[in-house]
Amino acid sequence: MSTLYESTLRSLPLLGRGKVRDNYAVGTDKLLIVTTDRLSAFDVIMGEPIPRKGQVLNQMANFWFGKLEHVVPNHLTGVDPETVVAPDEVEQVRGRAVVVKRLEPILVEAVVRGYLAGSGWKDYQATGAVCGVQLPPGLQNAQKLPEPIFTPAAKAEMGHHDENITYEEMERRIGTELSRTIKETAIKLYREAADYAATRGIIIADTKFEFGLDNHGKLYLMDEALTADSSRFWPADQYQVGSNPPSFDKQFVRDWLETQDWKKEPPAPKLPGEVIAKTSAKYQEALERLTGQTLA
Repeated sequence: MSTLYESTLRSLPLLGRGKVRDNYAVGTDKLLIVTTDRLSAFDVIMGEPIPRKGQVLNQMANFWFGKLEHVVPNHLTGVDPETVVAPDEVEQVRGRAVVVKRLEPILVEAVVRGYLAGSGWKDYQATGAVCGVQLPPGLQNAQKLPEPIFTPAAKAEMGHHDENITYEEMERRIGTELSRTIKETAIKLYREAADYAATRGIIIADTKFEFGLDNHGKLYLMDEALTADSSRFWPADQYQVGSNPPSFDKQFVRDWLETQDWKKEPPAPKLPGEVIAKTSAKYQEALERLTGQTLA
């Protein structure tokens, strides 16, 4: 299938485009989510698509939704995406779309960190804490934390950076009981996923989950789960405390961008062909190593 930077379905009403996903209405109670090959880094959408990335993300998320549905229900309906679009649009959704329940999204990302990495490492160096969570002194870059920590982030409008918030601020925004449920659920999801990934030779350093509520106030896992876009995956055989391990995600793009004279605002620098090809390969390798599956 050809690369898809932006879907152009006309048979369904377009509700909006995120950094990676395009959302369409299917009746009044369902959505069609199309995962494109767009890539965002530092909350800026790159101008070039990453071939097959959308299919990898879709297949990986579906794998985790199935594996973790005993922990919390998810938004999948089981409806075949190819049956809700016009015949000439099937190619745009094949292998990269899902039909899901239409939920009320909770505008707080549930971030769980099991290792000290990325912005968390920078925060710890400056304050001895990560997003307000105090940690023991003397930890090193990429070190495993004594226990996974929950560090929520407020979802920002398109084009703006998500903002790390304290757990107390999360409680003020969405309430004490819902905050506690989300925190406990997110940590349980992370622990189960990390334990499984370890059997596949992969460390899940950190990840983020998104949740929504149905009309009865029931909590669902939604959007995506434990993909290379929402998580930091490290190969266990190359892991070493004190240095950044190579990762199976868009870190390759981030590292290249960090070498550019760029202020992390649109427009992004043009990605070289080599960076695009290596990133595509990293995503596909992550899928195969974690799930044992190749692209359908």
